[in-house]
Amino acid sequence: MKAKRRVVTNSGGSTTAHRSSTLRRQRTSNALTSMGCKDSAVDMTTPRRGDATGRETVATADVDLSVDLGRGLVLPNPIMVASGTFGYGVEYGDVVDVDRLGGICCKGTTLRSRIGNPTPRVAETPGGMLNSIGLQNPGVDAVIAKYASTWEGWRVPVIVNVAGESVADYVEVVKRLDGIPGVAGIELNISCPNVGRGGLQFAIDADAAAGVTAAVRRATDLPLLVKLSPNVADIRPIARAIADAGADALTAINTLSGIAVGGSRQKPLLGNIYGGLSGPAIKPVALRIVYEVCQVVAIPVIAIGGITDIDDVLDFLAVGAVAVQVGTAIFADPTLPVRLVAELEGACRSGGFASYVPFVGTALPKRPSSPSSKGVEYRP
Repeated sequence: MKAKRRVVTNSGGSTTAHRSSTLRRQRTSNALTSMGCKDSAVDMTTPRRGDATGRETVATADVDLSVDLGRGLVLPNPIMVASGTFGYGVEYGDVVDVDRLGGICCKGTTLRSRIGNPTPRVAETPGGMLNSIGLQNPGVDAVIAKYASTWEGWRVPVIVNVAGESVADYVEVVKRLDGIPGVAGIELNISCPNVGRGGLQFAIDADAAAGVTAAVRRATDLPLLVKLSPNVADIRPIARAIADAGADALTAINTLSGIAVGGSRQKPLLGNIYGGLSGPAIKPVALRIVYEVCQVVAIPVIAIGGITDIDDVLDFLAVGAVAVQVGTAIFADPTLPVRLVAELEGACRSGGFASYVPFVGTALPKRPSSPSSKGVEYRP
């Protein structure tokens, strides 16, 4: 299983290639290879039949939902689960068939164990939640010892979310994960304080984001996803820098920074003051960032943020994402991701499509549009 997922290929490409208008046009055509999906996904030779209205439909069980994220990491379908919302996968084994998922991004993992932030750690908000867990985890060695053998027996790829406070931290964690059966890829959580730059988050500085990406790329041939922060004025140069540094795919977005006020209104509610906002409330922000990023990079983009039903999935595909991660909604309904797989397959059949490719990029402009940082929404 592992060998199939770890095929080393040349990745990254030049900045010019990433921004070429040809590649942008391909995002709205059937050339999904440039976005990371299988060529075979666009093979429309699948047997078809006409319905009572004469409309062409795809034969039952002939819909191809697979997506290639690079370096041999092929997801069986584009519905993944987000880090921090699905544990290490085993916690949901009695609730859902994990092998029906497209991929699992496990809980954030650090070099050494972390006890997390002081309580309270969670606050419900209108349309979502704030969390300030603080990357509580047992450390990479304990994660490998406890879960890797289970992951190896699953068909679903498990991608380990990695966090750190220095480039050396990230590199060391990834080196320990490299070559471990059951580890299909790495997702870098770069929304962490960079102690080498006075605590400034890696994710909000293009040079720092590119630096940690390049260092990890040199340390492993595992498929490498990098998670973008929405807490920036213009995401585009950061996304380009990460892509040019060797990332195989981008995931967007991480949580938005926020606070809640305690019942006495004498201080903030969360023990760490700040928390990450997630849930349906952040979907418009996530859509905007995916829309902007997909116009400037050629590597695959995986969308996260407020997904609760199939319409949300189709919206993110329309702005260029090739896969999605379901997060906060899992707390209310752990079976949602599996249902979305079936519903996406049904949407393909209803549209007469042999794959989900025709849904991808339909809302992208033919030429790059102005970024939101220019304030175009405030034009008179």
